[in-house]
Amino acid sequence: MHAVRGLDLTVPRGEILGFLGPNGAGKTTTQRMLATLLPPTAGQARVAGRDLVRDPAGVRARIGYVAQAGGLDPGCGVREELVTQGRLHRMPRAAARARAGELAAELGLTALLDRPTGALSGGQRRRVEIALGLVNRPEVLFLDEPTTGLDPGSRAGLWELIRRIRRDLGTTVFLTTHYLDEADALCDRVVVIDGGRAVAEGSPAQLRSRYAPADSAGTLQDAFLALTGRGPTEKPLAV
Repeated sequence: MHAVRGLDLTVPRGEILGFLGPNGAGKTTTQRMLATLLPPTAGQARVAGRDLVRDPAGVRARIGYVAQAGGLDPGCGVREELVTQGRLHRMPRAAARARAGELAAELGLTALLDRPTGALSGGQRRRVEIALGLVNRPEVLFLDEPTTGLDPGSRAGLWELIRRIRRDLGTTVFLTTHYLDEADALCDRVVVIDGGRAVAEGSPAQLRSRYAPADSAGTLQDAFLALTGRGPTEKPLAV
């Protein structure tokens, strides 16, 4: 069984790409392979100009990855988390502390630098996790379900943060989400996969126009259902 099969994908620099599909479609597997966290069994890929198989260290140096589950130590302060991440990227301690201060200012975390991450709200924790993904000034930022579990206000705040990351830093953002309104609002282009294969791609407006049934409301959700036959959180039926 192959989680991903025959996927051909090019993402221009500075694009926000939405990578969508039902549960079990291969989204997270693809993202983890591109982020060097899971070795591919076949195929070729270049990420940020580096060969994924031949130079995984070069890829890792040029990307940031924010997992759905996060990974903050609840007893660790925000500054300490950021400095430790910088040290893992071989920054001198002084440079890592300076980078922590820069990111805190950019992401609205300055007042939280000395607070344990376990004392933060869900939205604040997610901002810290995204800051960790930006410590090394990545060319590509992978975000796996970045707003899952957040309240509407925190979701809206993170949407604006993602837009600023692209606008101000020129970062390419590779985003998986099961919130189709999120993909519609944020993404320049969307790729829909099902069964490990790409079944459609285009801007949100193009997908709505091409695939949403004429008797529907014409939303991205309608287009998604027409393409896959099920919602983004539904798993395929066992046969």
